[in-house]
Amino acid sequence: MKYNNNEGWHQLLNDYPLHNHYKEIHIYAYSEFMPSPKVGLSPYGDIDYLTFSDDDEFGWKISEMEEEMELKPGMNDIGKILLKQIHNLGMGLPAHHISGHANQSLINNPYWPEELSVKAGKLKNEKYVCLLPLMLSKTQDDKGRVTWTYFGSSILGPEKAFWNSFYTTPEKEIPESESLEFFTELLKKAYNNNSSLSQAGFKILPTKTNEILPEFTKPFLINDDSNFNEVKYLLTFRPFSLLPQTVKEKYFSGELALLPFPGSLVFWGMPTYEHLAKQLPLARQIPMQNLIPRHRGRGSMRVTQTGWIHEPHPDVDISKVHQHLLHDNYHRTHRWQKILRHEDELSLPTRISGIVKTLFSTELNSLGLYDKPMARNSQIWTKDFELLLDGPNASKHKFVEVERHLLEGGLFGYRFFYPPMQTGLHFVYWHRPLFGYFSDEKNEMIVENCKLNGYITAYHKDDNQYKNPIDLWPRIQQRKTHLTAINGFDSKHNHYLHQNALSILSLYEGWELFGKKPLSRCFAQRLAHLAKHKNINHWLDDLPNMAKEKETGEWMKNEIEKIIQPEENKINDNESLTFSFTASRKFEENWWNDIRYLAHGKFINKDNADCVLDEDTKKQLAHHHRDLEKLGDYLIERHRKAIKEAGIEGIAYCGELPFKWKTDFDFSEFGGWKLNQEGHTHERNILVVIPGKNRNEAVVLGDHYDTAYMADVYEKENGGNGARISANGADDNFSASTTLLLAAPIYLQLAKAGKLERDIWLIHLTGEEFPSDCMGARDFCQKTLQNSLQLHLDNENVIDLSKTEIKGVYVMDMIGHNNDKNIDVFQASPGKSAESLHLAKCAHQVNMNWNAHTHNWNQSTERAHLGRGKRVKSENEMPETAKFLSLEGNVRNHLDPHSSIFNTDGLMFSDAGIPVVLFMENYDISRTGYHDTHDTMENIDLDYGSAFASICIETVAQVASIPTEKMWKRENKINTEVLETNK
Repeated sequence: MKYNNNEGWHQLLNDYPLHNHYKEIHIYAYSEFMPSPKVGLSPYGDIDYLTFSDDDEFGWKISEMEEEMELKPGMNDIGKILLKQIHNLGMGLPAHHISGHANQSLINNPYWPEELSVKAGKLKNEKYVCLLPLMLSKTQDDKGRVTWTYFGSSILGPEKAFWNSFYTTPEKEIPESESLEFFTELLKKAYNNNSSLSQAGFKILPTKTNEILPEFTKPFLINDDSNFNEVKYLLTFRPFSLLPQTVKEKYFSGELALLPFPGSLVFWGMPTYEHLAKQLPLARQIPMQNLIPRHRGRGSMRVTQTGWIHEPHPDVDISKVHQHLLHDNYHRTHRWQKILRHEDELSLPTRISGIVKTLFSTELNSLGLYDKPMARNSQIWTKDFELLLDGPNASKHKFVEVERHLLEGGLFGYRFFYPPMQTGLHFVYWHRPLFGYFSDEKNEMIVENCKLNGYITAYHKDDNQYKNPIDLWPRIQQRKTHLTAINGFDSKHNHYLHQNALSILSLYEGWELFGKKPLSRCFAQRLAHLAKHKNINHWLDDLPNMAKEKETGEWMKNEIEKIIQPEENKINDNESLTFSFTASRKFEENWWNDIRYLAHGKFINKDNADCVLDEDTKKQLAHHHRDLEKLGDYLIERHRKAIKEAGIEGIAYCGELPFKWKTDFDFSEFGGWKLNQEGHTHERNILVVIPGKNRNEAVVLGDHYDTAYMADVYEKENGGNGARISANGADDNFSASTTLLLAAPIYLQLAKAGKLERDIWLIHLTGEEFPSDCMGARDFCQKTLQNSLQLHLDNENVIDLSKTEIKGVYVMDMIGHNNDKNIDVFQASPGKSAESLHLAKCAHQVNMNWNAHTHNWNQSTERAHLGRGKRVKSENEMPETAKFLSLEGNVRNHLDPHSSIFNTDGLMFSDAGIPVVLFMENYDISRTGYHDTHDTMENIDLDYGSAFASICIETVAQVASIPTEKMWKRENKINTEVLETNK
């Protein structure tokens, strides 16, 4: 691949590889700091061609789904609120979110001088035309959802995004006819004027005399010395106070219309936020952000909460505090909430907390089971607009200082700030114009679908003043297939919103990620979000009945058939590598017994925070020390024993990846955290390295070996006593840990027989549960990105693994419980990359092979005529032998609301760009047995779990044995050697 490092989006590649960057930063727990979503370029070093194209250096692709399901409705929803407030301002009605406390944001505002403000409500023929540049980006929330988000007003002022809308690259303008059409349509819609621009008396007054504007503007340009007698419509972004006196007089008399309405530009002239912007440049977003209430982003754009808090203080004149601007409380959410990803958690009952507690408190009652201080995702300022806190860039000591300041009392502004999407080391924003006006006919402000799309700026992380952006332009996709999927089907046929649309879009995305090669029919069925047992052929045949117009459904069906193979692929007949070990009663019994030992044996306190030091917890503890250390030692002992028995000591290893638990805040009541800080213990992932022929590549199978606190023990409102006691963890997650223990001897035999083309790594990740929150996965990903992975065998012997390329990661989390409502289903949920989807396809093929064998296995003497397995009533029982189950593995990508990868360690790998698939049961969010006292052997289904474990083990063996020449290539990998040559 050839890169032009000095043009367009290719400039974003210049920071790669990112090893040194990740040595400087800490990947925080997302419950402590939600970072930027990584878009376009992954940290691991891959280009996303769903965002970029090699033949379009200045383009940034916006998908139809983003535009139709988020951006368009979001622009409309936000626009209605903005325009109403602007209209109120122009009419002399209350507009408190614009004016601020005691009108301070309009005092000395050059866009709203007294000579204009006294005319409010008396402006003749004013149509309140608005051409407002909004600042947008994608952000990530605590459910792993990446959503277009409204940040407020453009920091570039009121006009730059508008004029850049008339370009498609720095040098290329859109066709002149399209530019002129925009203005003729504006006059027609807002003023009912159907004349040509010249006949209508349309002119443009630049803000600066030497300003370079698009070529089409030349016939319309005038200056301060021009004759304004024939001018009826004047486009200018100048502050009203700086307009020629003649223009002001003609405007007040109604002889001349100003475009846009001068009062709509007040957001860029507020002395309050301009002062704050000297310390916090992004503060220029806030004036317009203040107007919009918090919104989750379901069917619209996300909006984060902004407002003011008041703590009594003698320096605050309460009479000057406007109560409408105070937002003292916050609706708390977290990733463990029992909702699906398409649902709106803000509409559900949940914990309401004061702002100061939400941002800073580490009291156990404030934290509950799943909350953390959110200060790092916030920005705070004083009533005099002096910056107190810029959360993303603050030190630990700053948080303590600011909390103390707030508790002393006063009036403080704040906003929750989730960093914008990041491409390489650049933060990316879209400056998009909003067009609206007052309709006399409807007697209200109207938001129009603006054909001007603005432009995109990418700012390097070190460009703290936002002065040197890389300019790009949005390319809003208009593929008929995708638009038809979104707009052509009736939602009444769906089990959840847009189900058919998302099913179709999943198929097209999979087809694109696989290089536009047809998908096998069986894989397509698992990738589409179909009801259980619904055949893809039946679904395709039914599309005409589910479409708004039957012809639309017929057309869509025919188009989908073009990207799916016409006949069902023959089952992949690769020789199974591990089923001879796992399709046996011995494996089932070993799997069961190991889970029982880990869940119900001597390891009791298995959360990383154990033991919590409050009295409620101490009274309930069986003993007062953390058992993760002994549990980890046991896992290491088991693996080392397997290595020794295989006879390949010295080339297979088991050791630990040690690290310290790092946080911004003091969690000294968490005993495990406290012992970390005092140096009495450390955290560790446990890694087994099993050799393949190519030691420079590895495929990883992982679990997490900590357990969660039990909600039914803790929650006093539901009969609990406030104690934080670790769950047994039979399903979550010793069903997976046991699978690793049993997989190791199998893989070691394959290694000894020379059947592995690349290494297999087995990793027991620590700290997935709260409060550590994916701690082990975060550390592993960070060290992988740093090229600093070191396996400690003991205090003296360390193995350098930093040069090994991870070809894929399979994370197992809860694989032992069969969903009573929808049986025999599991999910193989991929991350967002093409390589992740390849991994999921391998799992699908293994699943099909397993199912193909079960009929014959069930005809054996041992299994003949047996029925389904049954759960036990006591942990000491062993389930009776049952028939082997055929399972249905659904490939749930990021478009599937039932995907659970974004609620697990898998998200850390996906965000890092490391290819990953989550193996998880068909998770039922409403069942008991999850984070409670019922996560015991009584809720484990041996027939289901052992079959699922067998599929997991075989999948990794198959990927590890693919010959290099047949292994899928990282086609999108950034070639850093080419970059260096170009530099």
